[in-house]
Amino acid sequence: MALIQKPDLTATKKGHWFSSGGRSNDSLLQAELKASCELPSHIAIIMDGNGRWARLKGKTRVEGHAAGVNSVRDIVEASAELGIEHLTLFTFSTENWKRPEKEVAALMQLIVRILGRETRALQDNNIRLQVIGNRELLPLKVRETLENTIELTKNNSSLTLTIALSYSGKWDIVQACRTVAEAVEAGRITADEVNEQLIESHLSTAGIPDPELIIRTSGEFRISNFMIWQSAYSEIYFTNTYWPDFRRANLYEAIRDFQGRERRFGKTSDQIQSTASSLTK
Repeated sequence: MALIQKPDLTATKKGHWFSSGGRSNDSLLQAELKASCELPSHIAIIMDGNGRWARLKGKTRVEGHAAGVNSVRDIVEASAELGIEHLTLFTFSTENWKRPEKEVAALMQLIVRILGRETRALQDNNIRLQVIGNRELLPLKVRETLENTIELTKNNSSLTLTIALSYSGKWDIVQACRTVAEAVEAGRITADEVNEQLIESHLSTAGIPDPELIIRTSGEFRISNFMIWQSAYSEIYFTNTYWPDFRRANLYEAIRDFQGRERRFGKTSDQIQSTASSLTK
């Protein structure tokens, strides 16, 4: 009988967030980003490519997910240092429940392990944790761990780290519409009162600004059912880098690209430039 190789999860044991110490060159890069143009207040990332990274390294998919933890640490730390207000990480979609049972179970265990180890670091660095998605599908241990971390960090006021877990954009819209429909049926509101603002108030992201920048790693050119409503005017940045290799330097590159774009929101370039000119007078 062939031996089953135990996955290498050592990546989940290396260091903690905000433990990297002084990086004078990195501080200069951050200062340049802050000075060059306005930073996005909300960055959302579709963390993709763990499995393909693992295959190239001769590792298991679970080991690829574990390696991605180091990227999470570095990106959360860099975002907080830059003063980004909101960072959302697409961790597990509702479609991902279709994956092999062993992989899903290992992912859930990994989430519990990382939150248990890093919750204190979040608290110590004034980072607030939120979760969006269908929590009813999550194992009890995962729900309890999430709820404990959310409760502990709820009053923190620096970066808000939102984990999209068991989440999909279609689910988000459907659950919001169902809530609105129930209110109409109960007579609390009329159909004429249903508008964009009302639906937005019932999305799982209510109270969180729409992402200005969405980053997708691994070379795929789609948003994969992520924040469909909220991304209507998001700038989308695609990179070929697999998530376990994505670090703060890659984040800075994405932000520079964002800063070079003209965000028109339906207006013309002339209108945008005219408004900018009037504000500088």
